[in-house]
Amino acid sequence: MVTGMVLTTMPISEYDKRITILTKERGKITAFARGARRPNSQLLAATNPFSFGEFELFEGKSSYNVSKANIHNYFRDLAMDVDAAYMGFYFLEFAEYFCQENSDEKEMLKLLYQSLRALESPAFSNRLVRAVFELKAMAINGEGPSMFACMHCRKTEELIYFSVKRGGMFCPACVKKIHKFHEREVSVRDFMKIHESTRYAMQYIISTPVEKLFSFQLSEEVLEELQKIMRDYLHTYVRHGFKSLQIIDELMLK
Repeated sequence: MVTGMVLTTMPISEYDKRITILTKERGKITAFARGARRPNSQLLAATNPFSFGEFELFEGKSSYNVSKANIHNYFRDLAMDVDAAYMGFYFLEFAEYFCQENSDEKEMLKLLYQSLRALESPAFSNRLVRAVFELKAMAINGEGPSMFACMHCRKTEELIYFSVKRGGMFCPACVKKIHKFHEREVSVRDFMKIHESTRYAMQYIISTPVEKLFSFQLSEEVLEELQKIMRDYLHTYVRHGFKSLQIIDELMLK
């Protein structure tokens, strides 16, 4: 028995499905659900994306097979909002790309669950939930930015410049030194002056337990700055084209 969420599902043969589940116990696993596409199958709804609950597996020679499922949350409210649904699919695709088999993915599973709940809540905008999810996911995977001290001198005061290229915060004195000694190699665009509230928000997201993550709001100005940082950061460090993200961008342009 494992606890997890269905990330992807694919039809196999006439009545079966192959699904990917992010589990608390075994990380990301692939399993087959025999007969799950039959109209009267108990696994029909349980093997759809977003389904979160307990899955009873038996291990074959080369794969897992799902025999039973007890679903606690289908996240059906996401289906009522097209924008939220596609954002949710982006989170699933993000997790499927980053998570590994037989590794500890408990924090990513918790983040995924809490982020989907936040998408269903009218208290949070999809834009905020996305920015929080992306930054926390990168931090969980050990690829988040350094936000608590200057990356050059390690001081914790006057952190007002953020560098996507260098992956963290810098104080004004160190930015000046870097420009002076590496004038030809350093562009002004390498350092972005950010609001103190943006830095505080990023520090909070990185350091706060997932269960308490969605407990704040941001001004429009700070949210836009956080979105820009995350867009540039992911473009630099995650060289992968997410299909669901392409659809989200197309919807935003309409």
